Formats: sequence, structure tokens, C-alpha cells
Amino acid sequence: MGQLIEWPEVVTEGKTLEDCRNMLRDALQEMIKAYKQQHKEIPVGRALIEQIPIEV
Repeated sequence: MGQLIEWPEVVTEGKTLEDCRNMLRDALQEMIKAYKQQHKEIPVGRALIEQIPIEV
């Protein structure tokens, strides 16, 4: 499961970590388009926070 920090309402999941990353990239592009259409300020984020579950 993945989530965009700047847009916490965007949550997605994929079968693999790479699938999830790709889906988040797609979601980010769609959010940028929507924000531009609505003349909203696009959040600027420069950090990657990634949590990976560990089986204990």
C-alpha cells in the first residue's frame, strides 16, 4: 500500500512494491492535472518516505 504525503487522500496498492510505486506516479500525474484545472496550488514535496513492512 502506498500514499502520497502531499495528498494524503491518494492511497493505492499493488502486487509488488514497484507496482505500487508506478500506481502512485500515475495518481500523482492525475492529481497535478486536477489541481491545474481547478487553479489550486500544487504542493511541493522533495522527500521520499517509504515504510516497508517486516515480518517478525
